[in-house]
Amino acid sequence: MLVQSVKLNRPKALNALCKPLFVELGKAVRDFDADDSISAIIITGNEKAFAAGADIKEMQNNTYSTNQKGGFLKEWEDVSNCGKPVIAAVNGFAAKFGQPEINIGTIPGAGGTQRLPRYVGKSKAMEIVLTGNFIDAHDAEKMGLVSKVFPVEKLLEETIKLAERIGTHSPLIVKMVKQAVNQAYETTLKSGLQFEKSVFYGTFATLAERIGTHSPLIVKMAKKAVNQALGSQLTRLAAEPSLQFEKHVFNS
Repeated sequence: MLVQSVKLNRPKALNALCKPLFVELGKAVRDFDADDSISAIIITGNEKAFAAGADIKEMQNNTYSTNQKGGFLKEWEDVSNCGKPVIAAVNGFAAKFGQPEINIGTIPGAGGTQRLPRYVGKSKAMEIVLTGNFIDAHDAEKMGLVSKVFPVEKLLEETIKLAERIGTHSPLIVKMVKQAVNQAYETTLKSGLQFEKSVFYGTFATLAERIGTHSPLIVKMAKKAVNQALGSQLTRLAAEPSLQFEKHVFNS
């Protein structure tokens, strides 16, 4: 399995996110998602910037009508719709995080008012969106907005290690895990638990892939071994009490 990296390359614009860039990135991500040899995708920038945010020059002549008719920012959804793990190795300018749209008289338009409260809570999201202030990488880690912080010289190396670790697992199970975790942000707890259980049940139909072979004989032998192991384990569990009771005497 391979880890595929893609580098944003608009250095003069600090990798500002314009439509041509996202059209190209979206196509690349869709192609990577369809490639069975790729286990995870890393998106990174350059030394100066990961991405400076949306390209303001591109937006300055937009109108309500053109935004509606053209589906402005729709290309941005390709990355979030990817079934494989997508890891952002954020460096440079974008190692500071924020929603500065209010500073230019607009609001976040690609999920900032919806995803951010789910990640960091309503109060902190309100502060970030209403002030337009930036937070650094360490504060972002404390909030749960990023998972790890590394020195810049080790960032890509450590990100690749993380992606490779994920790649050691079954691609199908990894996709199921991602779907289940993402579902937590899309529905109620009750519905999410039901979704998780249905996916969990579904994993029991993937034994052949989990043992890394599609040989019917090997699958049959593996199933037999698993059933025997489970049977002996259940026998031991049945013989041992699930609860232990003890009386404590005290003077009244």
